[in-house]
Amino acid sequence: MKKNGWILFLFIVLGLVAGALVARWLEPVQGLSFLTKPIVTTWSPAVDLYVLSFDFTLKLQLSLFSIVGAALAIWLYRKM
Repeated sequence: MKKNGWILFLFIVLGLVAGALVARWLEPVQGLSFLTKPIVTTWSPAVDLYVLSFDFTLKLQLSLFSIVGAALAIWLYRKM
């Protein structure tokens, strides 16, 4: 399989999603709260040109589990 940037990007996104799912599933466990608590960042640019207006919201929630998932995805990509 040929390695390229898009495959690496896909692996990282899937690793982030998998880590976020694990964090969500383990959220009720009190001993793992430092691993499951997300850091939330929001960016909302808006444009109003009187004829055309739009809003765009980007919300990023990172937890330690999602970062571990991304690191695992990069490791798997390098092993391919």
